[in-house]
Amino acid sequence: MLSARLNSREPDNGVSVMKNVNARRLMLIAMTALATTLGGTFAGAQQYPTRTITVIIPFAGGSASDVVSRIMFDKMSKNMGQPIIIENRPGAGGNTGTAAGAKADPDGYTLIGGGSGPVAANLALYKNLGYDPLKDLEMISPFAGFTIVVAVSKNLPVKSLKELIEYAKANPGLNYGSVGIGSSQHLAGEYFSQVTGVKMQHVPYRNIAQYTPDLIAGAVPLGFQWFPNIAGPLDAKGAIPLAVAGEKRLPALPDTPTTTEAGLPAYQVNGWFALLAPGGTPRPILEKLNKEMTAALNDPGVRKGFETAGAVTLALPLDTAKKFHADEIVKYRDIIAKAGIQQIQ
Repeated sequence: MLSARLNSREPDNGVSVMKNVNARRLMLIAMTALATTLGGTFAGAQQYPTRTITVIIPFAGGSASDVVSRIMFDKMSKNMGQPIIIENRPGAGGNTGTAAGAKADPDGYTLIGGGSGPVAANLALYKNLGYDPLKDLEMISPFAGFTIVVAVSKNLPVKSLKELIEYAKANPGLNYGSVGIGSSQHLAGEYFSQVTGVKMQHVPYRNIAQYTPDLIAGAVPLGFQWFPNIAGPLDAKGAIPLAVAGEKRLPALPDTPTTTEAGLPAYQVNGWFALLAPGGTPRPILEKLNKEMTAALNDPGVRKGFETAGAVTLALPLDTAKKFHADEIVKYRDIIAKAGIQQIQ
């Protein structure tokens, strides 16, 4: 009988039952572990935040992005009941700080402030960026919109946008400064060249504090900047604004015409600044941050602060913000290709 059973390979009912029992146990253990993990994540998100949040701003203190970030995060901190600390890490057009943020633990306690350069344009500008903006970062939402201001040193012999174009055509290679290759200010200058046909020389700086003395002195007499970046030189009468590259005048510069009013309607450029998290941050935490950010931006005091800084508040739902991010990467890739800007090693 034993020989016949072995030859016919009949199953042993006892062994079969044990296998089924073990399989059920393993499945139950796996399901319990999964439920515990999901439950823990949900509970963690419900309680989040329970401690200090750090936001890495990849630009210098006092820059446009830094100014509006502090206004918004101050309100978010009060609403959420936890401190929000800004850590400025400028360098490499915003890449240095952004890379550090992308590598942080995805737990919601290290976030990243990102402009169009380090989280969109630089993907096409750098051969080895060190991070993938779409894979290594989670877009929570853009929160500040900036209109480019065309400004010149008081030492440059121009008083209007028309005079600037005429001067630039008569003096090819006119220097203009920005906070780095691939920054919105750099690309705004490249777009100005495309629209007007003038030939200019881009001069990148590590941060805005290094650039403004050269703007005032006239060494680099032209800038396509967000208002907070040049508010100091304008207040000191070391530079003058020629035009605002948007549909409306800025409340902070009520006497400065739009580019349409100044005779160059084709030149309209807006920049943005956003809040992001390291890739893999749980969606419930992203949703909570999106909700808290939107609530802060709806506060009249925050809106007034942004207006004074020459910015407008922006807030998109989480999924819309992700699509916005992907679309902006494509947009800047096309601008860079058309401008013929060489990739950086």
